[in-house]
Amino acid sequence: TVAASNVVCGPIEAAMANGMLAHSDETDDTHSFSQSHPGCSVVPAALATGEQFGIDGSRFLRAVTLGYDIGPRVTATLGRLPYMAETHRSTHSLSGTFGSAAAAGCAANLNAQQMRWLLSYTAQQASGLASWQRDTDHIEKAFDFGGMPARNGVTAALLVQAGGTGVDDVFSGADNFFQAFLPKNNAEMVIEKLGERYEVTRTSFKKWTVGAPIQAVLDALENIFKKNRFDADQVKQVLVKVATNEAAIVNNREIPDICLQHLVAVMLVDKTVTFRSAHDTARMKDAAILRHRAKVQLIPDEELERRMPRREGTVELVMNDGARINEHVASVRGTFDNPMSREEVIAKARDLMNPVLGTGTTTKLIDTIFNLESVKNVRDLRPVLQRG
Repeated sequence: TVAASNVVCGPIEAAMANGMLAHSDETDDTHSFSQSHPGCSVVPAALATGEQFGIDGSRFLRAVTLGYDIGPRVTATLGRLPYMAETHRSTHSLSGTFGSAAAAGCAANLNAQQMRWLLSYTAQQASGLASWQRDTDHIEKAFDFGGMPARNGVTAALLVQAGGTGVDDVFSGADNFFQAFLPKNNAEMVIEKLGERYEVTRTSFKKWTVGAPIQAVLDALENIFKKNRFDADQVKQVLVKVATNEAAIVNNREIPDICLQHLVAVMLVDKTVTFRSAHDTARMKDAAILRHRAKVQLIPDEELERRMPRREGTVELVMNDGARINEHVASVRGTFDNPMSREEVIAKARDLMNPVLGTGTTTKLIDTIFNLESVKNVRDLRPVLQRG
């Protein structure tokens, strides 16, 4: 099943297509402890392999949970963002590849020996460069974060399930994965609290459909609007502080949903940011938006950098009358220590899915997702995942 279409294809192709779709518009989750986006590859890999073997909803949930536990642990061990900056490797594709393989292997019902071989086939496919940051259309980025890892994981699982054998211990012994990739942390970290700490519970699910470094900024502006009444023309200047490395990712970018200055201007005018407004490229040339965008000053902050992986942010509004309004966000809405309510998650899902699937199908899909344990065969999800 290729979501939001009428296309049906093989599991490897479906995993890649759904992975790219899952990350293409910045609506997917993030795992800051590993510098990865687990869901955009793990879920498509579990779905594609699950459909191939007709698994039930409970095993699908187990597969997804395992994927979140394995992929992020690999890049947390490597060293997350500092590792990516020093080696120029993409932590997102590395984490996604291992997470997707684990999820696909679980869905394929591989035994313990086969899972060892699966990890070796996965390590052989571990790739991805941080050059995705220069992709202005985010098509290659979607391949790097979601499509390629999901494809890699399903490929490894199907090879082993079909009888492929391999190296038993790719994380140890001669020429092992860690010798090749030189982690910044002790290799034992890769199994730290495995089976005790579930990484899906430490994953952030975005409230705003924009780049992760902008989440705290929009939260801060929303909090300011709740406490104060004013319009955009009353604001003289907007001072925004985010972590130094995060600032570089969202500073005056060409794409609206990852351009901090543009989205602050949209928020000032609209008092909110929706999926539609965050992806309205034409509005980046709107005279009113450009006038307010010119007021925004992005300040890379070393203290906030030291607090990473917490993505904190501070917004200060300087008003025309000289008054100053400050708001600091320490815990972004949707993070593990400030989670969204079920109602907020559903509202976000409806905003994203209603225009594509229609309100009726969207409601059925949401109800099914919240009752996955009762699904007998994940192939039965196809009617609510595709266009009517």
